Amino acid sequence: MMDRYTPWQLVGIYAAMAVFLTFILLPFVEMFMVSLRPLDHLRSTPYRFWSEEFNFGAYSRMWETVPLLGRYILNSVYIAGMVTALTMIFVIPAAYAYARLQFPFKSLSLGLFLGVNMFTGAVLLIPLYRVLRTLGLLNTYWAMIVPGVAFLIPTGIWLLRSYLEKIPRELEEAAYVDGASRLYTLRRVVLPLAVPGLIVVGVAVFIGAYAQQFLFAITFNQVREYQPLPAGLFEFIGYQDVTWNEMMAASLTGVLPVMIIFLFLQKYLVAGLTAGAVKE
Repeated sequence: MMDRYTPWQLVGIYAAMAVFLTFILLPFVEMFMVSLRPLDHLRSTPYRFWSEEFNFGAYSRMWETVPLLGRYILNSVYIAGMVTALTMIFVIPAAYAYARLQFPFKSLSLGLFLGVNMFTGAVLLIPLYRVLRTLGLLNTYWAMIVPGVAFLIPTGIWLLRSYLEKIPRELEEAAYVDGASRLYTLRRVVLPLAVPGLIVVGVAVFIGAYAQQFLFAITFNQVREYQPLPAGLFEFIGYQDVTWNEMMAASLTGVLPVMIIFLFLQKYLVAGLTAGAVKE
């Protein structure tokens, strides 16, 4: 593939990739450097990126500053995991229906799903609050799970539908000839073939659920023990001071679950993202 490009084109491609990766990774590098520096260096003027007193003390002190930090991280993983599981339960049959069935207003409803993604959670906070209060879900885990599922279902349907459309219809038709029902065909024929796509959609939903917890947590939950990590980080802000190094250390620690999941599922993600990219 690379033989098709001239040396100058390759230089341009790699330069663009380097610029892109720099913008993506630089905030994480800065967070890590801040977590290693003492507070007095962080307040110094002019700003000092390098310090002779780098240490990992913030990574041990953060558990003392915020005793429930471990609980907050587990809450974030639990909420994101529940959102992902429930979203996939709704997304799989819906995406299959949009990929295989013909029904009235199919294109219109797909457009409406795409329109839902244009609204941020902040726009719907007041009606969501009233709905959750009516259902008695405020100050529970479900107050953060239910809105997360509602906002991520449209994204999941669009992603999985495009993948299911690449699976040959002939495989399903052969199962129908043998007397299999549509539900049986979905379970035994389609889903095993769609595992890479399911993993891609599941990871995308998990990352989205992990990233959107803050707004729902500070609006729909006031119980400290149920707070996810983004809301729990506020406890590093004191009345007179902010322990920035410990906050950055806690933030990086909270990102680890997502990084571990990504690393373990990396080969499946690549297989799912590249499936159908080349015609045989």
